[in-house]
Amino acid sequence: MKRPLWIVVLAAGLGTRMRSGIPKVLHRLNGRPMLQWVLDAAEKLHPEKVVVVCNRSNIGPIQNAMSQNRVEFVIQSRPLGTAHALLSAKRLIDEFSGDILVLNGDTPLISPDTLKRFLQRHRRAKNSLSILSFEIDNPSGYGRIIRDSAGNPIMIKEETDLTEEESQIREVNSGIYLMGQSAFKLLRRIKKNSRKGEYYLTDILALATKKGLRCGVYKMGDEVEFIGINTKEELQKAQRLMRQKIVRVWLQKDVEMMDEQRVYIGPDVTIGEGTYIYPDVYIEGKTSIGRNCIIYPNVRIVDCKINDNVTIRECSSLEESVVESKATVGPFARLRPGTFLKKGAKIGNFVEVKNSLVGEGTKALHLSYIGDAEIGRNVNIGAGTITCNYDGIRKNRTIIEDNVFIGSDTQLIAPVKVKRGAYVGAGSTITKEVPEGALALSRTEQCNIEGWVKKRFKKKRKS
Repeated sequence: MKRPLWIVVLAAGLGTRMRSGIPKVLHRLNGRPMLQWVLDAAEKLHPEKVVVVCNRSNIGPIQNAMSQNRVEFVIQSRPLGTAHALLSAKRLIDEFSGDILVLNGDTPLISPDTLKRFLQRHRRAKNSLSILSFEIDNPSGYGRIIRDSAGNPIMIKEETDLTEEESQIREVNSGIYLMGQSAFKLLRRIKKNSRKGEYYLTDILALATKKGLRCGVYKMGDEVEFIGINTKEELQKAQRLMRQKIVRVWLQKDVEMMDEQRVYIGPDVTIGEGTYIYPDVYIEGKTSIGRNCIIYPNVRIVDCKINDNVTIRECSSLEESVVESKATVGPFARLRPGTFLKKGAKIGNFVEVKNSLVGEGTKALHLSYIGDAEIGRNVNIGAGTITCNYDGIRKNRTIIEDNVFIGSDTQLIAPVKVKRGAYVGAGSTITKEVPEGALALSRTEQCNIEGWVKKRFKKKRKS
């Protein structure tokens, strides 16, 4: 039977170097707060409990931002270091007999796979304390892992305490720990650092070694995973690295990109094989894109389902919409939430659709607004058509049945229905139901006044 797992995320840092009123761990990385990335990685380990340690000033905003997560919050009363922050969760952990994984809220690039392997090594070795380390070419600024002549880890030394020989060590501390109760109890024995006036969690390895506890330090993962974010420059660097990592995944899955440096893909997006993406495309949220689609430049897609063989042309925006196979959107089109385009539908330039069903093979190609409508198959929507859905109090539905022709510059005053096979003449305002197969006209008879132009200009010259 596996030992239960709790995860504690340290997020109480003041983040003064960010120079921002936003708590450090809530700064966004690829569309999500960096703390959310850490919590998502933590959840992949299926812990019994996740605890986030905050400070007094940031706990309110963090609780609000993380309200959808299954976490508990505790407060570090004063900023007295990482060991003191972990001890802030003492009242929750004291009666816990499983493994405690300690993560940092400002290391959002950590991989769930690395954490899983780390947990496996810890449990296989039956350690009381395990520390995750990594090697780096330039270890400046990191605490070094100090091992004895037999290669056993004995302590972590901060850079200011290193000898000249120790400063050459390239194995460094990631700040990620796994411990049981026997190691957790050692936190109370960590002494205050004389220079900083804080209690450092790094001291726990030396204490555990001296007490004879079974300890392990495991080198694994890419150094990129352990980048800590303390400044906006580091945030931008992490943003680039994360974007590049996501893009590489899709390139390996036979998604083609004209310029992979200028494509932005969210972590929850899925894309089918053979899809081709032009530069300056933003695909966000829980969007899924099918196979063999073409997405042209300057397109933003958020929380949409795009089926196979869809073409999305330049400068289009799609939100919370469904687009079935072989449909075309754009250029300069906008699909707002609740839009459903059926197979082969075409939405063209400067057409906006909101909360509407557009039937199979239906076309709205120019300068139209379709809102709160249900449109059947093979309907032609002429240029300048508007469904007037709002009466000042409520939104009303427009229903257009199959094989209808709507002429240009038509206003459909909802609630209204145009029945199967009907025609609506250009320039009409439709306020009543149009029967099946009928022609609806509402414009007045044309009147020509002979010689009007000549008389008008003659009058102006005299005046």
